Amino acid sequence: MLFCTRFLTKAVSKNTPFGSAAFTKSDSRLKERSTKLKVFTKIVDLQNALFDERKAGRSVGLVPTMGALHEGHASLVRRSVKDNDVTVVSVFVNPTQFNDQNDLTRYPRTLEADCQLLEDCKADYVLAPAVEEMYPTPDNRQFEYPPVSTVMEGAHRPGHFNGVCQVVSRLFYIVRPDRAYFGEKDWQQIAVVKAMVRQLQLPVQIVECPIVREKDGLAKSSRNTLLAPDERAIAPTIYKALKDSTEYAKKHTLKETHDYVVNTINAVDGLDVEYFSIVDGNTLQDVANWEDSPYVVGCITVYCGKTPIRLIDHIKYKG
Repeated sequence: MLFCTRFLTKAVSKNTPFGSAAFTKSDSRLKERSTKLKVFTKIVDLQNALFDERKAGRSVGLVPTMGALHEGHASLVRRSVKDNDVTVVSVFVNPTQFNDQNDLTRYPRTLEADCQLLEDCKADYVLAPAVEEMYPTPDNRQFEYPPVSTVMEGAHRPGHFNGVCQVVSRLFYIVRPDRAYFGEKDWQQIAVVKAMVRQLQLPVQIVECPIVREKDGLAKSSRNTLLAPDERAIAPTIYKALKDSTEYAKKHTLKETHDYVVNTINAVDGLDVEYFSIVDGNTLQDVANWEDSPYVVGCITVYCGKTPIRLIDHIKYKG
């Protein structure tokens, strides 16, 4: 187990789902406690530590990740640290959500660098289990939440969201967080996780956090590190096309806007749109006209480069 020394300032309150502590700088009960960033590979060790935290009345936030952390992840961790007394970050490349074995194999793994970032962000605990620890026996549970789990990513990556629900539900049972933090880049995933939480009646608040982008607009992603320099140079075309399409849409039909985005991106050598769906932001069902819904979002997946690397993004048109 890895230890990193630092100090935290926390406060005690009872206004959370589990009646535990909440973060507030103005609370008169503010107190300083010495802590260490602790990295656990065994689930039971983390649970024992969290038992003591809850016994002391502290709230718990969870940031589920697959590692290869970047500023987007850091923003989630900082939000959790702000909202909760204790922040847990999971670093686990979950095999059950990959429908492409090559994608799983090349997914970046950078635990040492991840821990340094989490130390800087003032996280408290890291859970970095082996696959055998997370799945001591095969997980045969099936999660389906049509239509949100069966369109777009669900249609193009069979089994992906089932694997996401398997690991996220396990993490929720292990950590029992008051709040869990997800980035809006994985916008459809948030909708699926919320559906799972409702079905399983889990007492956890799902907190959505804004996309963090590079200066050139590319959404920050662990997969960006896999891009060759020439591939990285063309990747920002994706967001530029999406952003420009919000103005284009004001004077054009939904179908024309869809084609504008796809044709603009596909015109760049090395980029290939897998799908671009313009959908109702609540149901994730396709809409035919701008007037069909008050909340309209465009969701896109693009293959970039020779490998290729799969990049996702989205843009809001209405709502």
